[in-house]
Amino acid sequence: MKKFLLLTFAVCSFTGNAQTPTATVAPVPAEKEWDVSMYGFIRTDYIWDTRRSAQVREYNLNLYPLDEQLDANGDDINDAGASNFLSVVSRLGVKAKGPNVWGAKTSGTLEGDFFGNTEATIGLFRLRHAHVNLDWEKTSLLLGQTWYPTFIPEVFPGVANFSTGIMFNPFGWVSQVRIKQNFTKEFSFSFTAYKEREFTTATATGGTQNSASFNSTLPTLHGQFQFKNKNWIAGLGFEYKSLQPLTVSNSLATSEKVNTTSVVGYFKYNNDKFHIKAYGITGKNMYNLVMLGGFAGYSTPGEVETYEGIKTTAMWIDIASNSKKIAPGLFFGYTMTDGVSKDNPTTLYGRGFSGTRGVDNVMRVSARVDFKQNKFRVTPELEYTGATWGDLKPDATFDGNDKKVGNFRAMVSCAYSF
Repeated sequence: MKKFLLLTFAVCSFTGNAQTPTATVAPVPAEKEWDVSMYGFIRTDYIWDTRRSAQVREYNLNLYPLDEQLDANGDDINDAGASNFLSVVSRLGVKAKGPNVWGAKTSGTLEGDFFGNTEATIGLFRLRHAHVNLDWEKTSLLLGQTWYPTFIPEVFPGVANFSTGIMFNPFGWVSQVRIKQNFTKEFSFSFTAYKEREFTTATATGGTQNSASFNSTLPTLHGQFQFKNKNWIAGLGFEYKSLQPLTVSNSLATSEKVNTTSVVGYFKYNNDKFHIKAYGITGKNMYNLVMLGGFAGYSTPGEVETYEGIKTTAMWIDIASNSKKIAPGLFFGYTMTDGVSKDNPTTLYGRGFSGTRGVDNVMRVSARVDFKQNKFRVTPELEYTGATWGDLKPDATFDGNDKKVGNFRAMVSCAYSF
């Protein structure tokens, strides 16, 4: 009887277990071989200025106020306001990720806006970024067009003006080869070789657009150390540039170069409530970075023209709130022309010169407030830019018969991101 009961219990237990559903594990979705996504924003800027300025794209981007220019009645021609509505900075981009290559994760970016490359092409699509990245465990390689290495994507002014701190912070894109080595999780070194392109180099008399860049067999070389953790970013970079403005000068073959160097340093502190950024750069022939200066030419009859880079120094600081809804910010920037070591140049090739007058220094202070809701942002900003113009001195600085002029800009920027 006991054996019969035990057998019956065993059969019932087996039957009950057999009817219990077997736990299933959800299949892990296969990783996508390709992943492509679009991004960008639709933006409109409303701008009002009190004085005529050196400007780009119908006053969307102002550089520095123009010198006093008196008419026959003694009135300043440049003491005139301007205003405009523009949407040309609206942006469209594509990011892609694909299969590994030689053990490296791959990704790419293609991006443009409608700013145009010249005043005549405003509103037309222009290329900003077009690059591929190969990322290994500690080493990465970038090939293609992206920011100049002196423009730090994590450390640039957060101003509402599309200038992004231009004149005080380098700006522009260039095709390049960049290799980055991570020594630790926080410390890295990158080395970049590039040819100046967007924006262009200064052009000597007889040259063509960017001829100073492609006439030179040596690309511009840039090395940069960077420390980065949760709250801090700090970096130090050094650049060597060798450009050849002409191949023929005064009907003679020439290989004269403009050999220059520059040094850049920056930092950023960031926490939940606010962030502060600071940046400084000093060097020669930084015209292609949309900064003051360029290079000087020295001509002697019967000889080829020789050159020297014009030194420029610039710095800025930006402090802003990290609030997700209402975020005020304050920017201050300063830049100056430091001239050349060899006196009496024949010609100055660059930015900030007008006949026997030129810009000695420029300062800018601006205040803004970001009002944010989901993907929509409205940013009013008040900005004052002051410039000191002076007479040309033998060392290509401008001091004497000084005239200080200023432009007050009020603007509102509206952007919808996607």
